Amino acid sequence: MLRSGGMEYGPGQGAVVDLLAAVQRGAARGPRWSAETTDLDVNLLVFGAGEGVAEHVNQEVDVLLVGVAGGGTVEVEGVPHAVRAGTAVLIPKGARRAIRGAGAGFAYLTCHRRRAPLRPPTPRAGP
Repeated sequence: MLRSGGMEYGPGQGAVVDLLAAVQRGAARGPRWSAETTDLDVNLLVFGAGEGVAEHVNQEVDVLLVGVAGGGTVEVEGVPHAVRAGTAVLIPKGARRAIRGAGAGFAYLTCHRRRAPLRPPTPRAGP
């Protein structure tokens, strides 16, 4: 099963997406389009200058990030990498990373192996 942009496709069917059109649609920041299969998660994100994803560590999956429009910076273990349309960055699991737009309309696509949904920590019972 493939879920893409709010639609579901049956086994053996694919989905074709115009990423640039998705970037240009609307002014919302953050996730603009996503797809998931049994094996993969794919997300298109858009941020403005100085906006992005704060430094964090993902211990679960390697992530492929591909620039789609505009420009920005991806820091991996404190090392900045300039990203623009056509640039790919492979971010290994366990690495510290942060992403920031350098100008308006910084868009990038991420792809990684599907993982369990993020869940808030379970409160511990008192003593």
